[in-house]
Amino acid sequence: MKTNWRAAFQIAAVYVGTVVGAGFATGREIVEFFSRFGFIGFIGILMSGYIFIFHGTKLMRISARIGARSYQEFNEYLFGKFFGSIINVLMLFMLLGVCAVMLSGAGAVFSEQLGIPKGIGLAFTVILSVFVMLLGINGLFAVNSIVVPIMISFSLLLMLFSMRLPNFLEQVFFIPYVEDGWKSVVAPFSYTALNIGLAQAVLVPVSAEIGDDETVKWGGIIGGIALTVILLTSHFTLVMLPNIESYEIPMAVIMKNLAPGLYWIFILVIYGEIFTSIIGNIFGLERQLKTYLRLPSLLIVGVLFAVSLTISLVEYGKLLSYLYPLFGYVSILFIILLWMKPLDEMKKR
Repeated sequence: MKTNWRAAFQIAAVYVGTVVGAGFATGREIVEFFSRFGFIGFIGILMSGYIFIFHGTKLMRISARIGARSYQEFNEYLFGKFFGSIINVLMLFMLLGVCAVMLSGAGAVFSEQLGIPKGIGLAFTVILSVFVMLLGINGLFAVNSIVVPIMISFSLLLMLFSMRLPNFLEQVFFIPYVEDGWKSVVAPFSYTALNIGLAQAVLVPVSAEIGDDETVKWGGIIGGIALTVILLTSHFTLVMLPNIESYEIPMAVIMKNLAPGLYWIFILVIYGEIFTSIIGNIFGLERQLKTYLRLPSLLIVGVLFAVSLTISLVEYGKLLSYLYPLFGYVSILFIILLWMKPLDEMKKR
């Protein structure tokens, strides 16, 4: 069957845009899982890239083949009716928690970088998100198709600037001492499990709506490769920043030092990256809740944002350091079962 390359790139953009949330975009998440471990973190990123390509693609192809309309149907197919229901409840709380982290990150961009009160930034983000949500899947495709290519370009640009700094290679191959160094071994698995497990909320309905196996497959492959490139370029940039763990938004600090003329544009790019992830997760949650709640979509979206905003009042850095690793370990079970499920047995219901 002929691949619809336009749709494949749209799927890839949604994949990247959903995974690249607040922690990823600001650099904080990459620091937490990889860059603070130095060269060992680089090896971890390569392992993560393989998992993103292989497992992300498999998730989307299964979704398309069984025609899953929401992550609830996908998890019940993967885990069975009983355990699938338990996982779906857990997923609901995890997605709300991650949306809260992303909203908090958006608020941090406004307060720390623009000098605008966090509350105003959050209100603007929610209003803009609701507008995009009203456009449905076309709004999701449109926003990601604009933001993701710009994000990749800036990641490459920052890496090129970093490579011109003295001692670049020494920093890339340097292995610092960290007290919890054992986490570098599990980081690639917990990190990718977290992101793929949570991304299913939007990837499952999007893949099912596209339907075509070849198109979905190439969308997953392209998206996985793009995520690997962004991870690598961001890592090569972050290792050049002293005391990287002390910054809430390390990528913005690096841009301010290396290319101050592009700083304000980059802040908008970071915000765009956070925004794509927010709308992706809200889109998936709305599709999920819509399957068993006979309520208007706008009301469901409003409730989801109200809950997420309440959680987001906690400091962004604290949310990220506690919630993300915990969710990552929980999601490892999801990845293991996804890996064990034979793709050839998948048939559309």
